[in-house]
Amino acid sequence: MEFDGLDNVITVKSANVDLGQALPQHVRESVLRITEKYFGELVAAPVYFSREGPLFRCAVNLQIGSFKMISAGGLGTDCYQAFNVAIEKAAKQLRRKKRAVRDNRARRPSRTTIPFADARP
Repeated sequence: MEFDGLDNVITVKSANVDLGQALPQHVRESVLRITEKYFGELVAAPVYFSREGPLFRCAVNLQIGSFKMISAGGLGTDCYQAFNVAIEKAAKQLRRKKRAVRDNRARRPSRTTIPFADARP
């Protein structure tokens, strides 16, 4: 996967949490994989980590194309677990949005619903 220019699109930040170097790379790879799977038109994806008592909280916001922003959050005992929970929730929302978009297109009428022109009452 190419990461050229993705630092501006997929931002990974934290409050009082040391992210290291591997976590931001894992986050970028996962966000790219999920968004390319369903739509592929990623505009912005801020990911934010914070502490909440003994747990870590991750908030993922995905802006894809002209759709509304998709937000998901997750809690976990470490940052990876919290992110995985949040990205799975976001993936479920993307899956449902893609299904809704696909189901809104016009359908072909079935043979039983086409009225016959020569049918007489």
